[in-house]
Amino acid sequence: MAKRKLKLWEALALSLGLMGPTLAMAGNGQGIIGTVGKAVPLVFALGFVGVALVAYGFIRLTQRYNHAGSAYALVGATLGPRAGFVAGFALFGTYLFFTICTAAVFGAFLNALIGSASGTGTSVGFGIAAVACLLVTGFMNTRDTRTVSQSLLVIEGVGIAAMLVLVAAVLGQGGAEQTGVDLTTFSPDGVGLSAVLAAVVAAFLSWAGFEACAALGEETDDPRRNIPRALFGSVLLTGALYVLVMFAQTIGFGTDEAGLAAFQGSGNTLGDLGEGYLGHWFALLLLFTAVLSAFASNLSSVMASARLAMALARDGFGPRQFAQIDPTHQTPRNAVLAMAGIGIVVNLVSWLTGWPVMGTGDAAIDAYFFYAVVGATCLLFVYLLVEVAVFAAWRRGVISVRAAELVLPALGGGFILVVIGYSVKDATGFSPAYVAIGWVLLGLLVAVLAGGLAKRIGASLARELDEVDEDRTVVDPEPV
Repeated sequence: MAKRKLKLWEALALSLGLMGPTLAMAGNGQGIIGTVGKAVPLVFALGFVGVALVAYGFIRLTQRYNHAGSAYALVGATLGPRAGFVAGFALFGTYLFFTICTAAVFGAFLNALIGSASGTGTSVGFGIAAVACLLVTGFMNTRDTRTVSQSLLVIEGVGIAAMLVLVAAVLGQGGAEQTGVDLTTFSPDGVGLSAVLAAVVAAFLSWAGFEACAALGEETDDPRRNIPRALFGSVLLTGALYVLVMFAQTIGFGTDEAGLAAFQGSGNTLGDLGEGYLGHWFALLLLFTAVLSAFASNLSSVMASARLAMALARDGFGPRQFAQIDPTHQTPRNAVLAMAGIGIVVNLVSWLTGWPVMGTGDAAIDAYFFYAVVGATCLLFVYLLVEVAVFAAWRRGVISVRAAELVLPALGGGFILVVIGYSVKDATGFSPAYVAIGWVLLGLLVAVLAGGLAKRIGASLARELDEVDEDRTVVDPEPV
């Protein structure tokens, strides 16, 4: 691994890229209209509060620890090697499924762009588009990390700017003519709190990946200062943006039955609103930025999954080749190519078989939602372990926290349990929630049965974290 070199803004770019604000706003609102109606902005406001509570645990722990395994190392250093392995395995699953789903939604958005630009509805198979996306992002991730981070910031910067222009246009024109600026979108009246809480499960997907910058702790300049700042910044910026944009989109379509139906049936809400409020040229711009956002999210997902595979392999789990570092570019080249390859195979299978079916009527969006929910549910288990790790670190005196502050990780843990509960409450058949739980249980089984593996992981974590304490410029040890 290269010595630390990433600045604060570059670490922030990784989190923003993996969350993909433009992607989230263009494709994550439609799925909850049927549950909460016009209360979509309320759902995202509650999600903002919940994610902020979860972020507190990461901020506290990253002020003490930094390691390429991110939450995997934070949990392992505080709760022990077995818990650390379960967190690492779940987090690896998260990034791997995000690698798959972001390539699928790239295909969906690319088809929307091609269809709008041509005016004929022309499209390409999403599997072909997904393969092309993964080939490019796989290659880029074998290059230098700095180049990847710079690309992410530019891509999401364009998308965020375009969304803010759209928000200004919607608010400036007073929303949809039939319903106007409707502030009751922040009220649960007519749908009930239980329905809103159930929808928060889906909204949470929009923040999945905010902690991605913690995975670059070993490569970031002054990590104990800059990683917590990047975590705080990513949650604050996206939280405010999501609530504002979802409010603008809801009133932009209209809060009556016809408006909500148009919102729910939109293949790309930003593009459709751009067409109506600013014209065809702006719709094309928004569609183009959505394609770039999906690409950026895939770029980050491949990077993060490869680095988790590298960290796990270096600590004794997985092919040893994944732990090898390309001496020219200082990247885990073998792991990168393997993760991109898995994404290619799964997307091709989904495209050719037409599975999974999620009821959206669009095969690419169906694939996106299925694999995205699997990844997000895996991530919830990781976040829960991180909240527990805050208490463990406090009891051991590893971090200094006022007793009153402990209510924050407690509330965060409670929020996660509610989200997990609602994600499985009505799940049936081969649902994404059950797939995620199966993945986590597999990791737990390995951790329980492979005691020697857990010990190696614990020893490796302790050695590397101690070395970081003694030498802030330490480079990663070569795998043995």
